[in-house]
Parts: sequence; structure tokens; C-alpha cells
Amino acid sequence: EVLLTEEAAKNALVMPFLQALGYNVFNPSEVIPEFTCDVGTKKGEKVDYAICHDGKVSILVECKPASSELNINHASQLFRYFSVTDARVAILTNGVVFKFFSDIDSPNKMDPQAFFSFQLDGIKKTDLRTLTNFMKGSFDIEKIVAEAGNLKMQSLVAKELEREFADPSEEFVRLIAN
Repeated sequence: EVLLTEEAAKNALVMPFLQALGYNVFNPSEVIPEFTCDVGTKKGEKVDYAICHDGKVSILVECKPASSELNINHASQLFRYFSVTDARVAILTNGVVFKFFSDIDSPNKMDPQAFFSFQLDGIKKTDLRTLTNFMKGSFDIEKIVAEAGNLKMQSLVAKELEREFADPSEEFVRLIAN
């Protein structure tokens, strides 16, 4: 209830998260706050943070208030920003939920579905393993994109299995019976 504004979520949750990944949030050549992303006729639009590696923007971070339910409408800014930067990863967060996006489906175009998400108040060991890929010291964009593809495939397989278990097809029943 004390994190009602975007700034409160950024200061209390997002900046410490970025620091935990090894980024110096007080070094504007590493973590650029209010990074300007001009898109077509929209000038002066800003993403909350741009994280740089080797002088290039690698990750875009868009923050919302902690009380916000994150949805695809919140990601609309990231869709626009993603295509005009070198970033291959975008994070949409309210400080509690973190959703990670990439361009697996189409180069330089952010996918509509997150390839990875986690909640700070419900973090799992597998989440920590995935997050190590985003740490400053081990950041490798090709490895991250490959992992994103794997996570996306796992998610699709899991959804298909859920659907089959809920309403089994004749083929699935035969397969299990055999």
C-alpha cells in the first residue's frame, strides 16, 4: 500500500533488483534513466531504464506502479521502443512482477508474449537460474535469446499438455493407452 506510484516502485523495488543483477544504477553510462526513444512522429518518448553493455543498449525496462496489473497495454510503449534501439530484451515490471520479452518470432520486433516472468514474492530456484543469465558479469545476449526460445517452447508444450489433459483428443488417449 506504500508503493502506489511508479517512482516508489522504481526506487524501492526495481533499482535494487537491477543492483542485485550487478548493474550500477548510479552510473548513467550503464543504467540510463528516462532513456529517450523517438519513434516516428512521437518525439521525446522515454523508457524508464536502458541498460547498456559495451556502450550499446541491451535491455529496456518499463515500470508501472506496484498496484498495477501488468497487461499487454502496458507493453505497448515497449513495442515501440524495442524496434528503434539495439535492445534484444525488454522487461515490463511493477516491481513485484517482472515480465521478460525478446524478439524470438521476428528480428527487432518484440514478441507479444513474455518468454519468462517471475514474482518477487514467489520466486523459485528455476527463476534464479534463469536470472543469472541477465547478471552483468555473465550477460550474453545470444545465450539469453537461445534460453528465451527454450523457455517459450517449454511453455507451449506445457499449455498443449494442459489442454490435452483437460479435453483429451482421440490420438492422445490412444498414445497413453499404448
